[in-house]
Amino acid sequence: MLTRRKLVAVVEDDPDMRKGLQRLLNVHGFDTEVFTSAEAFLAAEAKTEAMCLVLDIHLGGMSGIELRRRLFASDCKLPVIFITAVDDDVIQQEAMEAGCVAYLRKPFPANLLIGAIDKAAG
Repeated sequence: MLTRRKLVAVVEDDPDMRKGLQRLLNVHGFDTEVFTSAEAFLAAEAKTEAMCLVLDIHLGGMSGIELRRRLFASDCKLPVIFITAVDDDVIQQEAMEAGCVAYLRKPFPANLLIGAIDKAAG
């Protein structure tokens, strides 16, 4: 029987946050594939075997919400967990309308992220 790889893709432009997410996920038994931008993720998206995507909303180039819209338009079914440091009801509404499993405001408790990933994988 084949076991499904527990791979989580992370798109985060802040190097410290990216490293922290990678460590957290690794400690909880997940492999990670990290990207510094939405554009870098798009370039590799066809090759990823990730079971979900942890996606920062505010990135240097294309936003996380725009990336999610592009993925949806290309019929990509990859579940998305949005993360953001900005507390803005309008952005949260946009994120929810773009489609996500969870919307987490930084800093968030580790168990919320792990729970969202488990929900996405379920």
